[in-house]
Amino acid sequence: MKLIDIIETDFVNYKVPCMTVMFPYCSFKCNKECNKQVCHNTLLQDSELVELDIDEIVQDYYLPNIVTEAIVMQGLEPFDSFNDLKELVKEFSEWCNDDIVIYTGYKEEEIKDEVKQLCDVVTGNDLIIKFGRFIPNIDARYDSTLGVVLRSDNQYAKVVKSSKE
Repeated sequence: MKLIDIIETDFVNYKVPCMTVMFPYCSFKCNKECNKQVCHNTLLQDSELVELDIDEIVQDYYLPNIVTEAIVMQGLEPFDSFNDLKELVKEFSEWCNDDIVIYTGYKEEEIKDEVKQLCDVVTGNDLIIKFGRFIPNIDARYDSTLGVVLRSDNQYAKVVKSSKE
């Protein structure tokens, strides 16, 4: 699978230490809706891509690292690489029960079918998705589900599948 980067130990994108996987593609919905460049990740589109097997990513998470407690998928836009996203979520869920977090600029109603497909492949994990486009010049807000400040108050995170189900 093609990626921009992996941050093996990240303390910024979730309330517990996580591995962050950065996906390489985006349709730049936020920029299009604002009719100007507002995405702080726009420059990532020029990054050199890294090719990794999904098994490699999961093993890098699971085997050597005793610190991480979740995997975060962001990037540009994970849902614009949906087949790879789904396969990584499935494989990760088969290896361990740590939280799976996905940051997306899509609105919840735009990807409800894809979210259902992800829920169907998750077995014993909490699956958390941050929904919503970045909108400039509106207030940021703290999201208690993620434990981070989101850049605009229309964005929110939701547990779409609980490990308790």
